[in-house]
Amino acid sequence: MLEQRPIHLGPQGQALVLPDFTGPQWYEEYGASLGAQGAQGRLVSLHHFAADWDHWEMHPQGDEVVICIAGAAVLIQQDGQGRERRIPLETGQCVINPAGVWHTANVAQAASLLFITVGSDTQGRPR
Repeated sequence: MLEQRPIHLGPQGQALVLPDFTGPQWYEEYGASLGAQGAQGRLVSLHHFAADWDHWEMHPQGDEVVICIAGAAVLIQQDGQGRERRIPLETGQCVINPAGVWHTANVAQAASLLFITVGSDTQGRPR
């Protein structure tokens, strides 16, 4: 299942099923093993949310596609001056988080979000 075993899409059409997702430290291990591919690699993952995110994140190496496959959420992007842009997402809708833009989310209704991300060098901070 994708929510437990994300997929890495790499150069020359490579697709790898990754080890079980175990929490935030998993991303560090992912970066250590496949981060050298930089913007040539994409992490495909699925996460289910019942509550607002407690953190912000940012992907400096490339854009991130977020697809709402169930439920509803509000994606919040923050520009360099701290201004926020709120983007409602319902089932079937998607948004792009541009490279270098901090983002978080509020959950309006238990939501399942599919992420396609350049995962290397991802940064996080408390909300």
